[in-house]
Amino acid sequence: MAAATASAAVVVGLGAASSATRRSARPTLASSFVKSQVAPRNPLALAGASGGRYTCSFPRDWLRRDLNVIGFGLIGWLAPSSIPAINGKSLTGLFFESIGTELAHFPTPPALTSQFWLWLITWHLGLFLCLTFGQIGFKGRTEDYFSK
Repeated sequence: MAAATASAAVVVGLGAASSATRRSARPTLASSFVKSQVAPRNPLALAGASGGRYTCSFPRDWLRRDLNVIGFGLIGWLAPSSIPAINGKSLTGLFFESIGTELAHFPTPPALTSQFWLWLITWHLGLFLCLTFGQIGFKGRTEDYFSK
């Protein structure tokens, strides 16, 4: 019976030290499933070398915006979208005309079957594509991406 009570104090797989012989604030458990205890590290503590500040290597001006791109991109989209190619009307004219039609019954939103949505999506998709390719082309040229 004495052997049964002695083995009851030790839990199989959790180490040899019983809680009766060792009293601490935090019990330590050892197992083949649990990794050894490692003190947690604060990644911001590495910034101690720089005066306690965390330095980021990400460029602050990641967008690299330039008003030239916005101006030329807007002009570059307004010019072709103002050509009367859709039944004698331009895409810009149809879009602005649909805005006026929808504002005529202002508190009521445009219906899902309204032509306004087609002109809105088409006009803005063309504008954003023109601005995106303008940004790529303008910055690529100023940073010599295309010279090689």
